[in-house]
Amino acid sequence: MNHPEHTSVDPQSPHQAPADGGHGWMMIACCIPMLIIVGALAATGVVSGGFLVYAIVCTAMMAMMMRGMGGHGGDSGSK
Repeated sequence: MNHPEHTSVDPQSPHQAPADGGHGWMMIACCIPMLIIVGALAATGVVSGGFLVYAIVCTAMMAMMMRGMGGHGGDSGSK
């Protein structure tokens, strides 16, 4: 069976995410609807205010995870 040759990724490729952490900010932005929903539920008394703490901790942990993973994946360019 023939396998395609593995080629290294071009760092200047337009299809790659920018190195400025744009993907990380997008992931954090995805947490905003959760924070709004939990805030609305807590404000109306459907759930206790403690759920807001869990939502904020979840967002903070997502930020820490994205920061810890930033720029360490893929080929480092050394051969």
